[in-house]
Amino acid sequence: MNTIDLSPLFRSTIGFDRVSRLLDSALSGGEAPSYPPYNIEKVEDNRYRIVFAVAGFGENDLTVTVKENTLLVSGKVEGDGENVRYLHRGIAGRAFERRFELADHIQVDAGRLENGLLIIDLTREVPEALKPRSIPIAAGSAKVIEQKVAA
Repeated sequence: MNTIDLSPLFRSTIGFDRVSRLLDSALSGGEAPSYPPYNIEKVEDNRYRIVFAVAGFGENDLTVTVKENTLLVSGKVEGDGENVRYLHRGIAGRAFERRFELADHIQVDAGRLENGLLIIDLTREVPEALKPRSIPIAAGSAKVIEQKVAA
C-alpha cells in the first residue's frame, strides 16, 4: 500500500493542523458516504446553501451542530412505525451523519425543513480588519540638510 508522509511539510508551520487532517483524510482513500444525497449551492458571492434530501425525517429527527469550523448534520428516525409491514420500502430512513469542514469566517445562519429537503444557509463574514484596504501614499517633501564648511 502506498502512503504519502506529509509530516516534513508541517515541521516548520504552526496552526495548520486542520489542513493536515484534511490532507490525511483525503489521501486515506476511504469511500465517501453517499447517503443522504445533498447539493452545495453558491447563492451569492458570500452566501452558500447545503440542501439534503431527507424524505421521511421530521424536524425532531434531524440535528445540525457547528463546532470549531466543522458542520455536523445527523439524522435518526425515532419510532419508525414498528407495527408497519412494508410490501416495498423505497424510502430510506436509516441514520446518517455527515461532516463538512468549514472555511474560516463561514457562519451557519439557519436550517429549515421544506418538502423533504433540509436546507442549511451559510454566510462568509470576513472581519473588517482582514478585508483588503487601500493605503494612501502621501507625497513627501525632501528635507535639505544644511552643510557648513569648516574654516
